[in-house]
Amino acid sequence: MFLLQQPSAEQINEFIAIQAQLEFTYSSLGATRSATPPDGFQVDHNRICLGQGRAVYEQAKRALQDWQHFRLNWVSLHRPAALPEPGQTVAILAQTLGLWVLNASRVVYVLEETEPVQRYAFAYGTLPEHAECGEERFQVEWRADDDSVWYDLYAFSRPQQLLSKIAYPYVRRKQQEFARDSLQAMQAAVGIDQNGLANRALRSV
Repeated sequence: MFLLQQPSAEQINEFIAIQAQLEFTYSSLGATRSATPPDGFQVDHNRICLGQGRAVYEQAKRALQDWQHFRLNWVSLHRPAALPEPGQTVAILAQTLGLWVLNASRVVYVLEETEPVQRYAFAYGTLPEHAECGEERFQVEWRADDDSVWYDLYAFSRPQQLLSKIAYPYVRRKQQEFARDSLQAMQAAVGIDQNGLANRALRSV
């Protein structure tokens, strides 16, 4: 939803309530879990090393559960005051090109595994009032081979609304900006110097 003025908290809550009753805008629910995207979607995969050891992993997991990867200067997240769980509907508000963009997504799945890699992840998928169509997975993992802890961001998407299609090159730049800022937000959440080694580990896969 594209708006000329910033919506109030009441308007956002009403928006979430309406979107919560609607269906996803794509059929391949959970495809980010297998990292096998459906045909016709743009794929983005970015990850960053957050450090080493169980303490860093547990801190990163708590940060992800608290949606700290959305603590960005130009984006605000509106969500239930609870841990991520399937069926939760959230709203993402961003300001760009003089407009306010209000997007709706719903948590598709939450997973926690210990083998072969210890990981915690959840993904959300797009609802009708979202500029894009697709799914995005947020994951932290602790690798036994080198004790490293990673934040992994994986998504597939394509433009859904007319304005998104017209301004698609700009939309792609904003998607890449979100990925970069989200990785840095997770760095900050675990107290890592963004000019240090972990920042040099940032990469697009």
